[in-house]
Amino acid sequence: MSDWFVYMLRCSDDTLYTGVTTDTQRRLRQHNGELVGGAKYTKLRRPVEMIWTEPHPDRSTASKREYAIKKLPRQKKLELVG
Repeated sequence: MSDWFVYMLRCSDDTLYTGVTTDTQRRLRQHNGELVGGAKYTKLRRPVEMIWTEPHPDRSTASKREYAIKKLPRQKKLELVG
């Protein structure tokens, strides 16, 4: 079982947000303001929905994948989501 996940959110303004977490459900609730936390970016773009997750064995590999995804153009990100 993986300890870390890379995830992608679709915001209410149709922008995409990518991050890493150990608990995707908790993180989604944070981004939607149900729990303390979340990113400034998503605070102004609620509600958000989780559209993609990818498991990773550790934070290092998850963070490297997150960085690579953030450099992709929007169309490539949407292709990744499927």
